[in-house]
Amino acid sequence: MNGYGRPIKHSLTLKGHRTSVSLEEPFWRAFKAIAARDNRALNELAAEIDAARGTECGLASAIRLYVLDDLTRAAQTPE
Repeated sequence: MNGYGRPIKHSLTLKGHRTSVSLEEPFWRAFKAIAARDNRALNELAAEIDAARGTECGLASAIRLYVLDDLTRAAQTPE
C-alpha cells in the first residue's frame, strides 16, 4: 500500500457541463497548486487540458500527465 488511499472524486465544470474526476490526493494537491501558481481557476485549467487531450486519454489520466510534465519541467529548470 502506498499510503495515498483510493482516488478522490471531485466535480469540475467544463464548457458549462459538470463532470467528475477521480485523482489521488497528491495529484489533487499538485493540480490545485499549479492552477494557483498560474493564477488560474481550476476549472479553466481542467478545460484546457480536456481540450488538448484527444480521444486516447481520459481526463483523469490527462491531468496526471499534465502534473507530471509540470513537475518534470520544474526539476529540469536550472536555478
